[in-house]
Order: sequence, then C-alpha cells, then structure tokens
Amino acid sequence: MTDKDFEEPIDEVPGDSGSEAQASGPESQGDAAASAAGADGEPELTIEDILAAAQSDDAAAADGAGAAEADSDLLVDLKRLQAEYANYRRRTEEQREVEMERARGSIAKALLPVLDDFDRAEKHGDLVEGAPLAAMAEKLRGIVSRLGVERYGEAGEPFDPQQHEAIFQAPTPGTTAPTILEVVEIGYRLGSVELRPAKVVVAVPVE
Repeated sequence: MTDKDFEEPIDEVPGDSGSEAQASGPESQGDAAASAAGADGEPELTIEDILAAAQSDDAAAADGAGAAEADSDLLVDLKRLQAEYANYRRRTEEQREVEMERARGSIAKALLPVLDDFDRAEKHGDLVEGAPLAAMAEKLRGIVSRLGVERYGEAGEPFDPQQHEAIFQAPTPGTTAPTILEVVEIGYRLGSVELRPAKVVVAVPVE
C-alpha cells in the first residue's frame, strides 16, 4: 500500500466567500461614503464650509444696514462725549481762574492794612525819596500791582454808591451832583472782585 492510497481528498477551502468579502470591501466602503453623502448625492457641509460660504444678497444687505446703523449710533455717542468733554474743560478752566483770582485776592486783602500805613506815612511826609521806608513802600505797591490789584477813589470823582462808601456828606456851595470831597480810605479791587470799597467824604449840593 502506497502513500497515495492514504491521501485524503482535500476539501475545497471556503475561500470563495472570503475572496468575495475581500473583493467587496472597497465597494462596501464606497457605499458607506455614498450613504454618508446623503440621499441626494451632495456631501454634508462642515462648520468651516458654512462659515466660508458666501452670504446671499438679502443677508449681505441686512448686515450692511445693521453695520451702518451701528456706525451712526457710535458717531452720535462720540459727538456727545466730545461735547461733554469740551463743557467739562470750559467749566474747569473757569473754576481754575476763579480760584486763582480768589487766592490772589486773599493775599492782597491781607496786605491792605500795610498799604494803608504807607499811605498815612506818605501824607505825613515820612516817605522821603531814597529813605528805606519809601523803598519798602514802593516794593510792596509793586507786588500788589503785579497781582492785578487796582486802587480807586480820588477826590473830585463823581460819587458812585456801588464803589464808594460815604462816611459823611458835606453840603458844599457850587456842587450840583454828589462828588468825592476827600478820600478817607482808598478802595481796592481785583478784577471783578471788590476787595474793599473806598471810604469817602461826599460833597453834596446845598439845599
């Protein structure tokens, strides 16, 4: 008995179904991709595709109108802010000027008694030119003048009750209107601020 007699017949390898599965692999993948593409055959859109897609005319017009309205609102707000800032600067500048004038007035008002002493010394002939006291009076008067302080009230000027304080009325022949006859205490002002009214004797008409 030979080996050939003992050889069993080799069954067919069930490879047909496997080969068919292998052969049908790409086709099944294609069918899956086709089913993923949708029933109408168009590919599904991703988020990037949607964002990159061009807007329709109506949508673009709506967006343009919205942007124009937003720009108009911003322009109105900007103009309002500019006006408010301009008003703020103007008020701040005016307030600063008032405060500076008030500070100068306070300094000048504190010096008025010293100026009065120099005026009295001058009337009595104590401010001799070249004397130390005369030099001090000149320097102090110069400082007050640089602060913007003005003297007012001179004999012979018309009497003004808004600026002058009458301490005595003297009926004087030939006088037709109230006139300053004598200045007892000189008046001082700083701009529109009245530091001290001039105290005067007023000549009035004889009744």
